[in-house]
Amino acid sequence: MTVTDDVGGSDFQRAVEAIQATEMLSLGCHVTPDGDALGSMLGFGHMARNVGLPTVMSWPEPFATAHRYRSVPGRELAVRPSEFPEHPLCMLTFDCGSLSRLNELADPARWAIDNGELIVIDHHATNVRFGTINLVDASAAATAVVVRELARQLDWPLTRDAAWCLYVGLAADTGRFQYGSTDPSVFALAEELASFELPLSSISRELFEEHRFAYLKLAATAIARADLDAQRSFVSTFVTQDDLRSFDVSYEEVEGLIDWLRTTAEAEVACVCKEAPDGVRVSLRSLDKVDVGAIAVSLGGGGHRLAAGFTMKASISEVLDEVRRRLPVVA
Repeated sequence: MTVTDDVGGSDFQRAVEAIQATEMLSLGCHVTPDGDALGSMLGFGHMARNVGLPTVMSWPEPFATAHRYRSVPGRELAVRPSEFPEHPLCMLTFDCGSLSRLNELADPARWAIDNGELIVIDHHATNVRFGTINLVDASAAATAVVVRELARQLDWPLTRDAAWCLYVGLAADTGRFQYGSTDPSVFALAEELASFELPLSSISRELFEEHRFAYLKLAATAIARADLDAQRSFVSTFVTQDDLRSFDVSYEEVEGLIDWLRTTAEAEVACVCKEAPDGVRVSLRSLDKVDVGAIAVSLGGGGHRLAAGFTMKASISEVLDEVRRRLPVVA
């Protein structure tokens, strides 16, 4: 990774000084953590503990992760948000674009802003830079890339567990090295991480190629109800709370459904709506021509130009109408 206009050497230096000055680190990532959020946080936590720095890690309720992350080392080290320090003097967030994505961890983050340091580590262009120190590099393929650079500047050695976690983050956010963000530097980092004799085949299978049969049945139902709007080159589907209960599938398990839908040859933009207690959570993907990050921001969310999301308190049909209104007519 090279220092960019988004994050300069002085930002990294401030982060290094804050981390070196603290007696304990408090690490948090966004609600329903994906591979990059979870891998980046746990990877940094492993390295911090390896150098003797006490570290607590958490993410908001529901305190669970998708089945695909079951082998990621260090999940058992995390604590529920109710056990997270209320007054962290040095707190770091990972892959989180705004305070609203931290839910129960937002109050400790605010306390850190007012009384200590909140170091925001991310690669989303829509990040609102809510920390006292912001290591946000929109040119990075994954938050794991920024974490590796921070560890390098701290002179912290990689461990096998840390390398495993960061590899999960890198592979997840590059779509196993097939998205447009994949460049030679991504492969160089993957080579460094893989040199720790990681079980690459089993990691890849768990992340991308293995699902419970119950999830496959739910996915089949969701794909069967998919709708193609040819005028807007837009494909969409949805999952309801009743679906989750009926198939006995957790919300975390449907995270990857968007990856199946985005394979639709006739669609430029793919959308999955997931009914949740806090509203309808929406995942958006674009092939190239449409900036779904801008759409997500206009609806209160964030993300990247080609991958983004938001949550809206409305019906699924109302949410889909709002997305369609923002898409160009192409046919």
